[in-house]
Amino acid sequence: MNAGAIRHLISTHDLTDGELTSLVERGAEFSSSSLRSGEQLSGLVAGIYFLKTSTRTRTSFSAAALRLGAQIVSFGPDDLQTNTGETLKDTGEVLSRMLDLLVVRTAGDPADLRVLASQHRMAVINAMTADEHPTQAVADLVTLLCHFGRIEDLRICYVGEGNNTAAALALTLSRFKGVHLELRTPPGYGLDALVLRDAVANASNSGATVVEFHTMDGAADGFDAIYTTRWQTTGTSKPDPDWRNVFAPFQVTSALWDKSPNAVFLHDLPAHRGEDVIAEVLDGPHSLAFVQAENKMYAAMAVLAWCANRH
Repeated sequence: MNAGAIRHLISTHDLTDGELTSLVERGAEFSSSSLRSGEQLSGLVAGIYFLKTSTRTRTSFSAAALRLGAQIVSFGPDDLQTNTGETLKDTGEVLSRMLDLLVVRTAGDPADLRVLASQHRMAVINAMTADEHPTQAVADLVTLLCHFGRIEDLRICYVGEGNNTAAALALTLSRFKGVHLELRTPPGYGLDALVLRDAVANASNSGATVVEFHTMDGAADGFDAIYTTRWQTTGTSKPDPDWRNVFAPFQVTSALWDKSPNAVFLHDLPAHRGEDVIAEVLDGPHSLAFVQAENKMYAAMAVLAWCANRH
């Protein structure tokens, strides 16, 4: 690609409100049967560099690149010379002379991706770091847009750990007018304070609301969607030996639908039935979890095309 043509996506902060909306709308367009392939990335090569396990994200970006005409090169955690001491800056400089896009999952510091992105030839995409999962949020919003026909004015209840998925969800939903996002997170496992601050600031600008509680008592009714993630976030562990007891009241059960009978269920997967969610919810008629998983590919198509400046 020509120098200056690329765009990185390392955080949702990298996107303007208009760019976020455009990505979500494009992902929804790709989900239609007539747009599930194309040639937007023809002639390009995408690197898929995953240091942590992945089913949906790795497959979605690989399939998305192939469906849009790119070729892919995959790297695992033991494949690059970073393991023998080569710097990330040198690695990024070398890869940028051979690849057009690099999709990276680390579950580590996003600053590492900024180093890889310090060159000007290759677009770098965050497929999950410790603090944020921006492309998951794009897929989540694609799912909401496809199902409801809008994102504005939706009422979303997120239940569970304030992890990287929750962070990206809060930082993106808060940009849409009239959205009410209620986070129900276990004590000691809430959103990072800076993330919550930024989400509330976004909401103040857009006319949305973002609130967080550390109890399931008094949950508001009338939600359009109820969202959870698995209790043990990829690449992390919990030092508290009693953490499961802390999380137990935050299991998603059918009782949550008593006040929100028309709500859909979202989950970024993998799910652990009987822990974060009961089987009757995950596999029941309210669940969009597997549609949401499929939408990760369409969101990835939109992200890749945008980062390559070929959308």
